Order: sequence, then structure tokens, then C-alpha cells
Amino acid sequence: MAAIPANSVSVDEPLGDQKQNYTPALITLAVLYFMMGFITCLNDTLVPFFKKGFTLTYSHSSLVQFYFFLTYGVASIPAGKVVEKVGYKKGMVLGFSIAAFGALLFFPASVAHQYALFLAALFIVAIGIVLLQVAANPYITILGPAKTASSRLTLIQGVGSIGTTTAPLFGAYYILAPLQNSAASSDAVKYPYLGIAAVLIFIALIVSRLSLPVLKAGEQTGQQPEKSSAGIFAFRNLNLGIIGLFVYVGAEVSIGTFLTNYIADLLKITESAANTYVAFYWGGMLVGRLIGSVLLKSIKASRVLSVCAAASILLILISVNSIGALAVWSMVAVGLCNSIMFAIIFSLAVNGLGKYTTEASGLLSTAIAGGAIISFCQGLLIDNSSWQIAFMLPLVSYAYILFYGLHGYKSKFSTL
Repeated sequence: MAAIPANSVSVDEPLGDQKQNYTPALITLAVLYFMMGFITCLNDTLVPFFKKGFTLTYSHSSLVQFYFFLTYGVASIPAGKVVEKVGYKKGMVLGFSIAAFGALLFFPASVAHQYALFLAALFIVAIGIVLLQVAANPYITILGPAKTASSRLTLIQGVGSIGTTTAPLFGAYYILAPLQNSAASSDAVKYPYLGIAAVLIFIALIVSRLSLPVLKAGEQTGQQPEKSSAGIFAFRNLNLGIIGLFVYVGAEVSIGTFLTNYIADLLKITESAANTYVAFYWGGMLVGRLIGSVLLKSIKASRVLSVCAAASILLILISVNSIGALAVWSMVAVGLCNSIMFAIIFSLAVNGLGKYTTEASGLLSTAIAGGAIISFCQGLLIDNSSWQIAFMLPLVSYAYILFYGLHGYKSKFSTL
């Protein structure tokens, strides 16, 4: 799951030196990340669910991801403006409330059995998720000593990975399993999403009552780049990094989107049974982050990115040229390679940008819309060709990431 990185912020007082207990706030933020990961990856269940329930093509069913991730492209920068105006705490409460409202809309959409209504509901949920990410990350970084900020952010994002891992299992049992008996109904999503809405509203109430520190815009520190008439777009590593993040999120999401149907076709099993394998795909993200946090202490980030991109290409080639368990598990293993890519591409893209870093963060956040575009394009390829041809699209995406890790990240301003 892609996560919008935290912007640079500061607080009125050095919180790390205060004798305050921020454990309740951190626990709440961990729950927040769990829910964000859970809701985002539950979309991987909705794609096969709607495909069968509404008798859709692969491209039409992928509109679930299209409308969800398109929101990052159109709402990330406006969400930042909203958070600047209302504050981070109110921004989180607003994000939970909007996401809860979108989840509640699943009930009338199910009663009417209208695919367009579900897409509208998902779009609203996604707006809430974007607001949550923009507002929540800075809190994690300041709730405790500055020297352990990265550790806290990594830990809490790891909790989000638990959400992405459990979502496919939840979806397989509560959403896809009932579909086997009522293929022309969308009733199976009514009550799960009502439950999600209730949890989101409950968390919003808790957050609204928390005593959280007041944040203010922080100034960029570090070496400032030379002035350039081209401004922010003078940085080669950023320009190529935006493309890199776009294709990475697209590849990650498109594989997760169609993995259930791909495995169901390969093993000749039901979508419900196949969806459980998706948990291993996203679970690989959690394991990979833990391994990556150790490796990146001693190995150059660009080298780790290149190795993971090359491994992803190899695994996809093995999968599309084999059958049975080997084809399944080689594609699932791509999730392990994905785990560190977003963080590395982002860090390489903003390296050496100095005062342009915050603006670059907004631009990179909009690149998450790659999850919308590439997954839809892969759906079109599946409809008009084969699984083997369709998976060449994420393969090409990883080829670009390999280029970025080997050479694309370099610029005259970068220090890595």
C-alpha cells in the first residue's frame, strides 16, 4: 500500500524533551494505519466480487481501483490545503468522517445493485483516506524523541501492512464466499462496509477527544540547491522519480487487483479460495519492510531498489511461463520485492531538493494515481489478449524502476 510521506513540520515546543505519555495517541494512529491499509486492500476483493456480481469485463471491474487511486492524483494537493486550514487533528477527524460516509453509501448502492453507485462510494472513501494520510503522518513523527521518529513511522506503517494482509482473508470469507450462492447480488458487501463505517466513526470520536500537540509549518533544513529558472523541474532525479513512483504504484496495485482471478484461472478454484493467496502478496510487504530496514543500514538504497526491480521482472517471467504452484507463488513473491520500493524511490527523488522538498512531496503524492491508470490498462489487456501479455505491463514498469535504481536517480544536486 502506497503511503503519502510526512511533510516537514515543527512544534511550538520540543516534545521529545517533555515528560508526556503519547502512547494512547500512537496506539490510535496505529489503528488509523491499520484501517487505511485494510480499506485500501479490500478493493482487491471488490474487483472479482463486482466482476462476477455485475458480469463485468476485467477493465470495467478494474474501475474500482481506477476511481480509488485517481483520487490521489486529484485530491492530494487540495487535501494538503484543507489540512493547512483546519489543522492536522481536525484533518484526521474529517478524513475518518468522509471515509465513513463513503462506506455507509455501500448500503444504498447494494440495495439498488448499481455499480456506478459503488464507484461513487469508493471515490468518497478514497478522499477520506487521502486526507487521513496527509494529516496523520506528521503526528507520528513528533510524538516522541526526534531521533526515533523514523522508527515510529516505520513501526506504525508496519501495522498498516497487517491491515493489508488481513483484508484479503476478511474479503474471502465475508464477501466472496457468499457470492458463490448469489452471483447476481451485491448484498454481501452491505454489512461488512456498515461495520467499517461504524469503526471509522468510533475512531473519529476518539481522535477528536485526544490531546494532541499543535503543529506549525516547519522550514526546510539542509543544503539548498542552486537557483534555477526552471524551478523544481530542474531536478532530474525528481522528474524521473515521479514517473518511477507512478509506474511502481501502478504495478503493485495492478498485480494485487487481478491476482485473485489470475490464481483462480491457474488453479481452477473459486475466487474465494484464490483470494486467500492475495494475503501472502500483501504480507510480503510486511516481511520485506522488516528485512529492508536492516539491509538499508549497510547497503546503498539505489542498489537495493535495482535488485528488487530485477527480481520482480524475473518472478513475473517465471510465473507467466509456468503453471500450477510455481506460477502462483512466483507472482505472489513479487509482493516481497515491492515492500521497499516506494520509500526508496521517494527518498531518491527528493534527495538534494532542499527548500523544494515539500512541493516535491505533493507532486510525488499525485503520482500514486498510477494505481488507477496502469490497473485499468492491464484490465484492457486481459480483456483483449491473455494473462501472459497483460502481465508484461507491470514487467515494463519494473524495468523502468530498474533503470531508475541504476542511473535515473542521479543528478548534479543529489548527495546519494
